[in-house]
Amino acid sequence: METMEDLLLKGFITVHKALYRMSGGRIMGSTRGSPIILLTTTGRKSGKRRTIPLGYLPDGDGYALAASNGGRSYHPAWYRNLEANPAATMCLKKRQIPVRAEITSGEERARLWDAIKTTHPAFAKYEAKTSREIPVVVLREERA
Repeated sequence: METMEDLLLKGFITVHKALYRMSGGRIMGSTRGSPIILLTTTGRKSGKRRTIPLGYLPDGDGYALAASNGGRSYHPAWYRNLEANPAATMCLKKRQIPVRAEITSGEERARLWDAIKTTHPAFAKYEAKTSREIPVVVLREERA
């Protein structure tokens, strides 16, 4: 059964996506200083396309995402979907970009995680709330 918090979050996400798309990212294109993309993954169980607004950190030719899930004890669905199928699409302002997700590890994960926490201190709070290691995913544009 969904909690009131879950229902409110779903409603916020629905409005966020609509405003982002309608405005080409001018509205809801950043949150708390973090630039936002709309990430569309394929559901690992349903096979349905699912879209979520996410903050990212630019990193060279990639876009780093923290699978923090607000510090919950489990990984977010979008991350589980990328584990099962790393092919996705991101909407960056008005551009639809096919991407491939790479789950980072070792030194690369540590470097990106430190940069994410430095740039967006809320992620340090999420880390403190959970015992799991928060994954960092890098999206890279698929080349034709």
